[in-house]
Amino acid sequence: MVAGMTELAMGVTLRPQTGEHSAIALSDVRLETRGLDAFFGATRVVKDAALRVYDRQVTAIIGPSGCGKSTLLRCLNRMHETVVGARAEGEVLFSGTDVYSGGMSAVTVRRHIGMVFQRPTPFPTMSIRDNVAAGLKILPRADRPTRSGTDEIVEQALRRAALWEEVKDRLKQGAVMLSGGQQQRLCIARALATQPEVLLLDEPTASLDPTSTMRVEELVYELRADVAVVIVTHNMQQAARVSDRTAFMLAGELVEVGATSAIFTAPTDARTEAYITGRFG
Repeated sequence: MVAGMTELAMGVTLRPQTGEHSAIALSDVRLETRGLDAFFGATRVVKDAALRVYDRQVTAIIGPSGCGKSTLLRCLNRMHETVVGARAEGEVLFSGTDVYSGGMSAVTVRRHIGMVFQRPTPFPTMSIRDNVAAGLKILPRADRPTRSGTDEIVEQALRRAALWEEVKDRLKQGAVMLSGGQQQRLCIARALATQPEVLLLDEPTASLDPTSTMRVEELVYELRADVAVVIVTHNMQQAARVSDRTAFMLAGELVEVGATSAIFTAPTDARTEAYITGRFG
C-alpha cells in the first residue's frame, strides 16, 4: 500500500530533484541534533530528536498542529530558551560544534543560524535600509562594516531576497509601508545580511496571499544555492514543492526523515503514510 502511493492520490506535485543538490555528500552536514529534548517547564514537547540538515539543501519539517515542529526549529538557534521556563537538553551541532556548549554565546549562534518567523516582523520605527542592517549593529566593533560597506551588504541582501528592484528607490522609507509579502522578504533579507550558513523559516507564508506565497517559495528554493534552509510548514504541498528532504513529526517525536520524494511516495512508517494521505491531521 505505502509503496504504491502516487502524487495524484496525495494531491501534491513533487519538484524534480536534479543536479548538484540531489547529490550532496553525507559529509556535508551543516547542522545536526543528537538526543534533543525540549521542555516547557516539566512538559517534554520534543523527544530525543535526531535530525541532520545538509548544506545547500532545503529541509522541510511537517506534522499536525502542536506536534513540536516550531519548538524543534527554535532549539536549533537557541530561540527556545528565550521563553520563560523553557529549556533544551541534548546536542545541536553546528559544523561539529555544540551550540549549547558553555563557550558559545546565543548571539553568535544566531548570527550563523538566522531565523524568520511566521508573521513578518519588520522594526516599525526603522527604514527599509536600517531594518536590513539591524543585525550588523550587534557585531563585534572590529567586524562592523563602514557605512558604505553596510550599504553594499544591504543591497546584496535585498537582491538575494528578490526585493531590491522593488525598494531600491525608497530605502529611507519606513518598512511598515511595504506589503505583507514584501515585509516577509525584507525579514529574510535582514536574516541574510549577517551571512548565515543556515536559515530557519517558521511557516513563513502562513499569513501571506497566494501570489506572495509563490514568490517566497521560489526564493526559498533559490537560496539553497548558498545556505542550508530548514522550513517548518503545515502545508504538505509546499513541502513537496520547495524541499529536498522532509521530516515528519508527531506528538513531539521525529517519526521519519528522508528525501522528499521518498517521504511523499513511499514512506516507511505507517504513521507517515496516514498523515500524508490525510487520514489525520
